[in-house]
Amino acid sequence: MDLPQRPRRLRRTPVLRDLVAENRVHPDQLVMPHFCLNQESGREAIDSMPGIERLGRKELVDQVRDDLALGIRSVLLFGLASAGEKNATGTHSSANDGAVPLAVSTLKAEFGDRINVITDVCLCAYTDHGHCGVIEDGEVRNDPSLALLAEMALAHAVAGADVIAPSDMMDGRIDAIREVLDDNGYENIAIMSYSAKYASAYYGPFRDAADSAPSESSDVPKDRKTYQMDARNRREARREASLDEMEGADILMVKPGLAYLDIIAEVERMTDLPVAVYNVSGEYSMVKAAAERGWIDEPAVVSENLHAFARAGADIIITYHAREALAGEWI
Repeated sequence: MDLPQRPRRLRRTPVLRDLVAENRVHPDQLVMPHFCLNQESGREAIDSMPGIERLGRKELVDQVRDDLALGIRSVLLFGLASAGEKNATGTHSSANDGAVPLAVSTLKAEFGDRINVITDVCLCAYTDHGHCGVIEDGEVRNDPSLALLAEMALAHAVAGADVIAPSDMMDGRIDAIREVLDDNGYENIAIMSYSAKYASAYYGPFRDAADSAPSESSDVPKDRKTYQMDARNRREARREASLDEMEGADILMVKPGLAYLDIIAEVERMTDLPVAVYNVSGEYSMVKAAAERGWIDEPAVVSENLHAFARAGADIIITYHAREALAGEWI
């Protein structure tokens, strides 16, 4: 049978497949998240996220040094509040002696510009109700939350953060943060906005890790659906991303990843800014759980997932798999 076109010709050997691969995942694209304890030393396992731990500053430095040797040059930091630090408005989120500012200054003192330090900006880990903004009359209020978020961003910038990453999904927070940073001489600090962040069921393990689940109290909202995006919506993601770009965001993010590949592609088509994706905790933990039971080939699944993000259009991939993927040469 005479077939002039045989696509299989270019799949014949691994080297040939590598030669014609349309997308590749490089270590420079990967961002490793870390959960920071507000203490000099310490290490706490996270049961719902095998292989991920909450770290004190000494252990964080050691881990980042090891990861740097693998090629991971960007980190995303989340802070945990210490006992007694949570309150209704999350005011300790902007404290200079909080978990994230101290972690930032420690990492920058140790590594300087050899690493890129990104910090998550959100009130949820510092409020006693677990929401990402101020609650008034049983509702998460947008505008009263903006100043608190901007103060938190400024504290991170003062500590030496390279990139500020607001994840709260309050309207106008990019503009508020950009204005405060610029007014205080931090106009060169970039903002990576969680632009299309969905109210997702994939965040469960993260809320364990960061102690940031919404309170079960009857006088506060039971979920974050009034400010995070509806999972059924696609056009809304374009609107959110466009607004963030107009307000001064430098990088746009889609979160979660696997169930939202179409949104990554949608955002990538509409912007010239870099596009990030967050391969979130639930996605990570499901892979880990299935692999532990022998149901899947973990290296192959992780490689496939990471390449799917790149194929959809992500320039930056935030993933808890980064360390193992590089150490095990899964990509």
